[in-house]
Amino acid sequence: MGESKYSIISLIIGLLSLILYSVPVVGALRIAGRIKNLFPDVTGSVINKAISSPYNPVRMITGLNAKKVSYKTFTYDSINQLTLDFYHSSSTEKRPCVIVVHGGSWAGGDSQQLPELNSFLAKNGYHVATINYRLAPQYKYPAPLEDLKTAINYLRSNAAKLSIDTSNFALLGRSAGGQIVLAAAYHFNDPAIKGVISFYGPADMVWGYANPTNPLVLNSRKVMEDYLGGTYQDVPKQYINSSATEVAHVNSPPALLIYGENDPLVSHLHGLRLDKKLDSLQVKHYDLYLPWATHGFDYTLNGPAGQLSTWSVMRFLNTVIPTP
Repeated sequence: MGESKYSIISLIIGLLSLILYSVPVVGALRIAGRIKNLFPDVTGSVINKAISSPYNPVRMITGLNAKKVSYKTFTYDSINQLTLDFYHSSSTEKRPCVIVVHGGSWAGGDSQQLPELNSFLAKNGYHVATINYRLAPQYKYPAPLEDLKTAINYLRSNAAKLSIDTSNFALLGRSAGGQIVLAAAYHFNDPAIKGVISFYGPADMVWGYANPTNPLVLNSRKVMEDYLGGTYQDVPKQYINSSATEVAHVNSPPALLIYGENDPLVSHLHGLRLDKKLDSLQVKHYDLYLPWATHGFDYTLNGPAGQLSTWSVMRFLNTVIPTP
């Protein structure tokens, strides 16, 4: 009788595990069918060679392409001793460059965060430069934006050596890095920045401060105060100027916004609020919201969320800065 009881419990646990495992798989299949028509079809583009479909369960086992691309590290700011890692594309010709800004609550992280996507982009026609930047609380906003601009200028100055097409840059950031690239893209007004990609980035710092994360998960108000130099009441302009929802304008570059709706750190409502703003400005933008996904879902590149986001990044890049 005892063994039978434990067998039933084991069976129930197994069934529940199977159901939980299948939720993202089924969800990914459904979303894959929908987002195929999200982006325009770029005939002959790299995306057709790199990933033929947004999601394939088989790739969870076989992988997209496990081989990593080596990178070279350069000091782009000798005064602050800031470096970037440069992943050269597979082509020897001039190519667009994707500049990646890491996450870490503006106070941590580094340029070697998630190298798998960097390698994948490099193997499929894009240079990738992942930067380090000055961190809070020692340095406040807009220090990271200043660092990003310095990095862009460095890449322009060394374009001949690195085979960079200086008329075609894209910015990509995760979490805190998502906030940085969005604010930078909208403040810089640089025509060479053809697109900006935000993975679960805080897009509305004013709203985010008023609606903090569960303190048992993260003291988000303290994190924002360290980064912006005080409370919203103390430095309201810092919160406004760092919010993509506040500084986006009619000439803003196209955006790709990617969020997990199960994210306990950065609410997907940040993305929805920016969607509304960009809609009002008639700025082209593309959205990927994943109901089951949590913070950092793209760290598993071959998982359901990782595949969908990687395909979307490739499709977006081929839309705004296509390669032969």
